[in-house]
Parts: sequence; C-alpha cells; structure tokens
Amino acid sequence: MRIWLPIIGFLALAIGLLWIGQGTGVIAWPASSFMIKQTQWAWYGAALAALGATLIWRGRRS
Repeated sequence: MRIWLPIIGFLALAIGLLWIGQGTGVIAWPASSFMIKQTQWAWYGAALAALGATLIWRGRRS
C-alpha cells in the first residue's frame, strides 16, 4: 500500500491542477472542453488536488 498511495496521489494532484487551470481559463486545452472558464471545475480541482497531496503525504509517512 505504501507504493500505491503516492502514485494515486500524484495522479489526483496532476488532474486536480489541470481542472483548476481549465476552470480558471488559464489552460484552454483541449479547446472544445466544457470545463474551460467554469469556476465550479476550479473548485472541484482544488478539492482533488488537496486529496492528492494528502495521499502523497500519507504514503510517505507510512
């Protein structure tokens, strides 16, 4: 389990940061994405990134 927590955490953190970028309009990729400039996706991304950081932290502690 110690190996999987940081891996899953990193993926969640990366996806969360992408969602934050798309939700705020900083990242416009792909151009046809329904998430671009939709603030709710920035909040979802922040929550997912926080979860990912927590998983990384927990995986490194154990």
